Amino acid sequence: MDWQTLGNTPFLPPLYWRAALKRKITGNTLPEQGLRCRVGVNPRDVAAYRKVCGFVESPILPATYPHILAFGLQMQLLTAKAFPFPLLGLIHLSNRIRIHRPLGSINEMFIGVHAQNLQPHAKGATFDVVTCAEDFLGVLWEAESRMLCRGVKLDGDAADDTPPAPVPAQVSELTRWTAPADIGRRYARVSGDYNPIHLSALTAKGFGFPQAIAHGLWNKARTLAALGEHLPAANVEIEVVFKKPVRLPSEVILHSSAAGSSGELWLKGAGDIEHMAGKWRPIG
Repeated sequence: MDWQTLGNTPFLPPLYWRAALKRKITGNTLPEQGLRCRVGVNPRDVAAYRKVCGFVESPILPATYPHILAFGLQMQLLTAKAFPFPLLGLIHLSNRIRIHRPLGSINEMFIGVHAQNLQPHAKGATFDVVTCAEDFLGVLWEAESRMLCRGVKLDGDAADDTPPAPVPAQVSELTRWTAPADIGRRYARVSGDYNPIHLSALTAKGFGFPQAIAHGLWNKARTLAALGEHLPAANVEIEVVFKKPVRLPSEVILHSSAAGSSGELWLKGAGDIEHMAGKWRPIG
């Protein structure tokens, strides 16, 4: 892997323009390059993120917040000329984060992002966007977001997308909330992710959605905010699979196993529709 170290976090407007202009698949291999940058943590930005995602005040950063710090780097990686797939139209299938140490008393992090693990899929190809956050002691936090690009032709057999096992009996309703009509726009303001499918019914219709849908990472963040101290603050891996999108507005119900070092969660909607399935467990 070749690493390019940036002096500043990328400026987003030109990257949005690049994303809007690229609509075609231009290759079938991932570039062997990653991006790194030192990123500061702004308390005002963290407070705005907490408010949108439902996290309480705490000296510990929300478990999903390093994704926000990495967003500009991810955008630059995925809109680079050498990157073969158009950003608009990518589907976020799953997300796994690992919190190695408590995310407290942090003023800045060193963030690295790269793409790997290109695999054939029944509907195209999948790859992982890998993000790592470090401080002067070493790795703090890691994440893998699996993305699907439709229409890519790769040699080999498609991986088996086996759905998670059925919810065990010990999982019960923990809480419920409404995902409001404007949450896509509010989350975009704190995350930088202005994907049109999340902003309004009008912009979502251009991509085949009858209504705007909630960001997958807002669903995960709102879920972790609701779970609170149900989960460990460190030495934990939290993995979710995004299933049916949450159309806006709608009510969702969080089912969870008991508090502890490992467990399962399920986010459901009306008529028992499954939006997100997940689990947490100690790292390794």
